[in-house]
Amino acid sequence: MEKILVVDDEEKIRDMIKKYAEFEGYAIEEATDGMDAVIKCRKNSYDLIIMDIMMPELDGFSAVKEIRKTKNTPVIMLSARGEEYDKIHGFEVGADDYVIKPFSPKELMMRVGAIIKRSKSASSESHDTVRYDGLTVDFTSRTVCVNGEKVEMTPKEYELLFYFIRNEGIALTRERLITEVWGYDFYGDDRTLDSHIKLLRKSLGEYSRFIVTLRSVGYRFDGEKKD
Repeated sequence: MEKILVVDDEEKIRDMIKKYAEFEGYAIEEATDGMDAVIKCRKNSYDLIIMDIMMPELDGFSAVKEIRKTKNTPVIMLSARGEEYDKIHGFEVGADDYVIKPFSPKELMMRVGAIIKRSKSASSESHDTVRYDGLTVDFTSRTVCVNGEKVEMTPKEYELLFYFIRNEGIALTRERLITEVWGYDFYGDDRTLDSHIKLLRKSLGEYSRFIVTLRSVGYRFDGEKKD
């Protein structure tokens, strides 16, 4: 049974998420603020964390940043604010997904299931490394090196890059990227995808040229593999 940590200072939100998550077969633990979440993560392991942003003691951004120092547990962030800056900041500190309040509990559970499924799949992959000029990608260890230097990226950046490489040379629509990488039917605009692409290009530096924008379509990864 997968274990989820639900972090929110609003008891009603925690109760609602717990109700739906337990119905889906997940075990739930709760934390009332960011500091409580950090302490629990130091003592326990979770398959997923659902983290509110605006909380007393320690906000969600700071909590995720602290948790990421020792754990790579997938995180879904919750917020009543939907500004692009907040989303990008959430992704930069290591969040896998960003859900705006009020939200559909059923959609949240779809996102939870998709992330846990991808996390399990990634951990069972066989060793596989590819190289494009000075860009080296190790799928198994989730390691990316640019000109010999290891680059720290967010979980979603890794997943996007891996998907691009596995579909090298193929024109990928925004809809396909969202469905395949996020793992659910996306409700809303595609600015979230574009924000992640922007972060990924920044991480890749000079090799961001491998990610080609296809106007009115989406993106394509163009790179020449090295033996």
